[in-house]
Amino acid sequence: MTYLLILVGLIGCMVLLDFRFRLLLWSRPVAGALTLVIGTAFFLAWDIQAIQHGIFLHRASPLMTGIMLGDQLPLEELFFLFFLCYQSMILFTGAERLIARRRAES
Repeated sequence: MTYLLILVGLIGCMVLLDFRFRLLLWSRPVAGALTLVIGTAFFLAWDIQAIQHGIFLHRASPLMTGIMLGDQLPLEELFFLFFLCYQSMILFTGAERLIARRRAES
């Protein structure tokens, strides 16, 4: 459960950054949501393929909930993949905005 709570807290931090600087969901909500859903679905499909080929294996941990979405696919993986996509988009849109600001200043 600890790992899931950490992931939810980190996603909350990304939401606060997004809200404060209007980077993704508060800038373009439909496009941002689609990007997050498609990105998370892509990485989830990737994980499922890797699980089917025996590349990814789940190891039990007292830090996890034990809830499985599928064979070798814990609930926490879905939250991690969402966090990974959200963080990437926050970094990308933030960097894009910083570059645009620096170009405008010079």
